[in-house]
Amino acid sequence: MDPTFTLIGALMLVVSILLSPLSSRLGMPVLLIFLGVGMLMGEDGPGGIRFDDFELTFMVGNLALAVILLDGGMRTRAETFRVGLKPALLLASAGVLLTAAVAALAARWLFDLSWMTAFLVGAIISSTDAAAVFSLLQGRGLHLNERVGATLEIESGSNDPMAIFLTLMLLAIMTREESGLLGSIWLLVEQFGIGAIMGLLGGRLIVRLVNWVRLMPALYPLLVAAAGIVLFAATNALSGSGFLAIYLAGVVMGNRSVRMMPMILQVHDGLAWLAQMSLFLILGLLVNPSQLMPLAGSALLLSLVLILFARPLAVFSTLWPFSFNRRELTFISWVGLRGAVPIVLALFPMMASLPEAPLIFNIAFFVVLVSLVVQGSSLARIARWLKLEVPAPEEPYRRLPLDVSAAGDHELMLFPLRGDRWEDPRPVGRLRLPANAALAGIFRNRQCLAPDKETLVQRGDVLAVFALSDSLTDLGHILSGRQPPSHLMERAFFGDFVLNGDALLGDVEQVYGIEFDELPPEISLADCFARRSKGHPVVGDRVVLGPVTLVARATEADRVTKVGLKMDERG
Repeated sequence: MDPTFTLIGALMLVVSILLSPLSSRLGMPVLLIFLGVGMLMGEDGPGGIRFDDFELTFMVGNLALAVILLDGGMRTRAETFRVGLKPALLLASAGVLLTAAVAALAARWLFDLSWMTAFLVGAIISSTDAAAVFSLLQGRGLHLNERVGATLEIESGSNDPMAIFLTLMLLAIMTREESGLLGSIWLLVEQFGIGAIMGLLGGRLIVRLVNWVRLMPALYPLLVAAAGIVLFAATNALSGSGFLAIYLAGVVMGNRSVRMMPMILQVHDGLAWLAQMSLFLILGLLVNPSQLMPLAGSALLLSLVLILFARPLAVFSTLWPFSFNRRELTFISWVGLRGAVPIVLALFPMMASLPEAPLIFNIAFFVVLVSLVVQGSSLARIARWLKLEVPAPEEPYRRLPLDVSAAGDHELMLFPLRGDRWEDPRPVGRLRLPANAALAGIFRNRQCLAPDKETLVQRGDVLAVFALSDSLTDLGHILSGRQPPSHLMERAFFGDFVLNGDALLGDVEQVYGIEFDELPPEISLADCFARRSKGHPVVGDRVVLGPVTLVARATEADRVTKVGLKMDERG
């Protein structure tokens, strides 16, 4: 290998990393920066690098997406499937099919394509991209309500099989390799069925392997990554969806007791970023902006049809049976982010040597660019405008696993004390840490203090706590001091009064002197939410009863356990 290419590739990574802070300053997705660096170094840019190796790009794209999906799966909590699985699967199947059909109609009219080529374009740009969704949802400081966040994450991780099925079926027809209706249905079953089975079984096998073997701590993240790639490749070899398999395997691992899991997540966060940078840099190298300009007008119209009509139509038509309100459906419609997946799918026609392949690739690339610029850069503002954010729990600055059998699942967590709440010193004895949690030390001015009940803690201190991962939410609430935006402060969001979910509506009427004529007094506050949310309430859900607004503060097993009560001026 020419050392010049190694030098250029490494420099591109360095430049991309150094430019990444511009993402938050300019309000653009960081993936767009990586893509831009690749285009600048490409044939039409100052770099002048001629790169047209589609097979290498396809291989890099698949491996990068596998790593990204594995990381995203390990960060998806099983609880999210309670509220998001059914709507996400419907949107990932019927929604993708409907999106592809609408996009195909627009592509045929805008580019004067044959019906088969138009449907191929629609299939390629029909799925949302997990890399883009995970990056923007996790990297923008957004904490969405669970119903919306779960649906978006599960959909983006599971809608690739339908898009791949449609793309391969149409390519088989166009290259005269028809397999018939039964063959097409069997291809779909293989993609979903084999991918799901391999993912669930493979995830359990990887968990057992990691917990069984004794390795140096630094090797556990590498073992998970290597085993995940093995699962991805094996599933593809069996004609299943490797993308679905590795995402589900990540979900299984992330929701089981796995040795050194905090370290695995920390390393895989870096691996996922490396995968995203490598993928978007090489995709940027592959495209020639000069070839995009002649089709810019028509491709922009196609992008707008996809954003403003096809995606909303798919969302509203598939999710209406579920308990989404209009604000939630509007946001899910807007987060139809296109990223690397459509560009990788557009490589299939190139490798099949279709005459229309270059046009299809350029259309897909332009659609991705518009999606990242328009949707990606406005995602946070739209979420706040639609009031879909909920207060985020405080996270520890660092989590360190204790690879000692006597420690069980305990971890060492570091919590910095920030905000005005800690301006006045208070004794350690008043912290009231959760069960199975103990204060290990206090760091102050580069010194470690041994704590006792009378030791004072204050703003600027860093508390080292031994605790279980189940205690994270409680610890975050106890040690939080970060000042959230005014609209997300607890009193402003949840109200001044906290009630138990099993409190009866009639009791609330008597205590606060309010009459609720809409609902009978013998039902509980939790039942009020169950009626309005069709059995799947989440934190942040609201029930308006006259001058009173009930806000769900905490939920457990599809039932609201804590309720905030807000009164308007009339109250």
